[in-house]
Amino acid sequence: MNDESKHSQTDQELEFERQDLRPRAVYAFLIGLAIAGILVYFALWGLYDVLDAYQKRHQPPQNPLVAPETDTRRVLPETIAKFPQPRLETNERLEINEFRLQEEQTLFSYGWVDQQAGIVRIPIDRAMDLIAQRGLPTTPRVGTVPPSEVNVVNQAARRADISNLPGTSQPPAEKAKKP
Repeated sequence: MNDESKHSQTDQELEFERQDLRPRAVYAFLIGLAIAGILVYFALWGLYDVLDAYQKRHQPPQNPLVAPETDTRRVLPETIAKFPQPRLETNERLEINEFRLQEEQTLFSYGWVDQQAGIVRIPIDRAMDLIAQRGLPTTPRVGTVPPSEVNVVNQAARRADISNLPGTSQPPAEKAKKP
């Protein structure tokens, strides 16, 4: 068949292929899916009712001296302190602002960290100025002698001495000293 004959057939028959999928089957599937969803909903609702009843039956008896609370979902401000830490936030924007203000006050003020040990905190800007002036503290390695000015000068002189290198001649002053 050539292309012209195919086009002439499709122009005459402007229908879809009925053998692929029928609308009735699609609608039946969707209705079945809806019914299955409703059945699962009611099955879970019944299961939760059964589990709730089981949990209520197995609760220990309450002490008669304790007054039962009628509304346990509402938390009063005076009862918040009774809850252990960490507590839920009641107003997160206000609490984060208070926290940030406290942190900034700690970072940018003088104060004691441990007064008995003599440890203080200083503002960040002042600490950076002191480090720029004094440098970072260093500790010498175990078993080494801390460098003194004399040792540093002697080491620099030995490094600068090129008379021992091959291919260099000794200065005339040193030639006269050697026998």
